[in-house]
Amino acid sequence: MAFTAPTLPFAKARIVLALALLASVFPGIGAAEEYFDRYGLVPASPAVDLGVQPLGYPSGVISAAMQHDRILKKALADSAQPLKSHAFRRGADMVGLLADRRLDAGLIGDMPTLLAASTGSVWIVGLVKQSSTGVIAKGDTQIAGLASKRIGYVEASSAHLTLLQGLASAGIGESQVRLVPLGVDDMPDALERKDIEAFTGWEPATTIALGKSDKNHIVFKGMTTDYFVIEQRFEKRAPQAARHVVAGFLRAIEWMRRSPAHVEKAARWAMADTEAFSGKPAALSAAQIAGITRRDILEVPSAPTILMRPGAPPLKPEFDFLMKLGKLPAGGSWSAVEAAFTYDGMARVLAEAQAFQLHTFDYEN
Repeated sequence: MAFTAPTLPFAKARIVLALALLASVFPGIGAAEEYFDRYGLVPASPAVDLGVQPLGYPSGVISAAMQHDRILKKALADSAQPLKSHAFRRGADMVGLLADRRLDAGLIGDMPTLLAASTGSVWIVGLVKQSSTGVIAKGDTQIAGLASKRIGYVEASSAHLTLLQGLASAGIGESQVRLVPLGVDDMPDALERKDIEAFTGWEPATTIALGKSDKNHIVFKGMTTDYFVIEQRFEKRAPQAARHVVAGFLRAIEWMRRSPAHVEKAARWAMADTEAFSGKPAALSAAQIAGITRRDILEVPSAPTILMRPGAPPLKPEFDFLMKLGKLPAGGSWSAVEAAFTYDGMARVLAEAQAFQLHTFDYEN
């Protein structure tokens, strides 16, 4: 598909991000047209509308494989529900579209997952990514040396939480640094231009920054996760179509696990999606993207199953962080998040592996 969102200059990107953050707190703001308004999405359309993030890996790699899956496309086309993919800069841009049924499913980060799940909009199907967030600084600075420094961040993100944890470990309060709102994909270049002296982000921004200069290094690490979610009313209206989409998600991961060549092929598809969406070549090579994909999903033993450990429910610290910041939507609750984890669609698909062709692969070149 053709991706149309333009690359924004640094200053304009900051303005757009600030408006987006305001709109997330005050829904009446944001009257200006968003890039995704041009997609023409409508509630409960006949198509299965899938939100993807081509700028992020391994999320963009998994979605690229799903978009090339002939088995998935045929299963949905046979039920007159064709697969349509729509590219987004960030998962937060999908939350409202999932809530009003303009999107049926999406691959999104942990904080957007909480925003959607806390109001009962989505089922949380499976794990897309489990990787580290990082605070990247230039020079010999350690975490204790970030006081008074300009630090790029995405507000209310898992990387923001990582930054606060790192600063607290060094006895530094949030008010003792200068936080600069930035899109995560803008951070490596901002660091090189010296617009900021550090940033807190996730892949691929961390790998890109480390590759730009041997003076850039990680001074603190945290953890972040991405999830595959399905809109609850879509699943109720078309449960079999929802399970076919789940099967396509599972099949993509299994196919990549079968061969390094498959991972490289999917990485190249993802690179093409990145360039089509951003208008710029992917900043990482296919080998680097494949390496991130192996580390952050394929080599996670349980993935894409989400482990529910007693006493340590997934996303509870992140939920508490959003609550502390006052970022949860009205009526958002932890009980709704817990309920979102109870979706049994993956278990049903796995139990009917042959019927859903989980071990049969037919991908377009």
